[in-house]
Amino acid sequence: MNIKESRWLPPLPFFFGSPVLLWQLFFFYLPLLLLTLSSILTFSPLGNFEGLTLDRLLLFLQPVYAKVILSSLLLALSNALICFFIGYPIAYFLAFKAKKMKPLFLFFLIVPFWINFLLHVYAWFFVLEKEGFLNWLLLSLGIMDQPIPFLNSLFAILLMMVYYYLPFMILPLYSSLEQFNIQLIEASQDLGAKGWQTLLYILLPLSKGGIMAGFFLVFIPSFGEFAIPELMGGDKWLFVGNVVSQYILSETEGALGAAFTLVSALALLLAALLLYKGLNFLLKPKGEHA
Repeated sequence: MNIKESRWLPPLPFFFGSPVLLWQLFFFYLPLLLLTLSSILTFSPLGNFEGLTLDRLLLFLQPVYAKVILSSLLLALSNALICFFIGYPIAYFLAFKAKKMKPLFLFFLIVPFWINFLLHVYAWFFVLEKEGFLNWLLLSLGIMDQPIPFLNSLFAILLMMVYYYLPFMILPLYSSLEQFNIQLIEASQDLGAKGWQTLLYILLPLSKGGIMAGFFLVFIPSFGEFAIPELMGGDKWLFVGNVVSQYILSETEGALGAAFTLVSALALLLAALLLYKGLNFLLKPKGEHA
């Protein structure tokens, strides 16, 4: 009886994991295959297959497109870093200091997910426009003599992205820090460690999982962000999401859009790998660097 049961045990993991495998197959691997084929296959105006080509892929290795990809990577990295420096103290406060008010603070942190994205954008329009709240505040305080056009600027794009993606950084950091043993901090203080030493050598390495998750939850979608640069930056700034949308929405240049998407995805994969290696090195405990 036990022998028969053991024969049925191996298929069970595959059976229970098959929905996930099917989901990945139809919504990740199959679109990726179609994207690759659209990039390298050529067809006649009548729809007849003509052959394979790498011209579309090589086109996007030109400096003008490399600049767009690099700008998107820098924007995504800047967004992730700012979200981290803002989000880590907030996550620390929620994990160790909020106490009875923690459910209320978490509620306010999650509420933005329930609000339509466009409402967030239009709310910031009223803050950043020339007659908006920010200019009114700066003029009232005497910091400047005339309004500043914050909209259609890189500042507006980055500010909106930090605002929108900040919860994606805070929540994994909070989840990681909540499992942290507070007695380790107390022990380090008893041993004479200063606050910054406790942070660098204890808190950050032991919360590496949350930091990694937060960085990638912010960095990867920020790279291909389309709506925020389009709405907050106007036509002054060009990033990967804008270029892809222009090609894909075109009736005749969909193949170029697929090729640029593929090249951008490869660049993002390489950048994500470097980011992972860098974070893994920086967050190692002090003794492991030797």
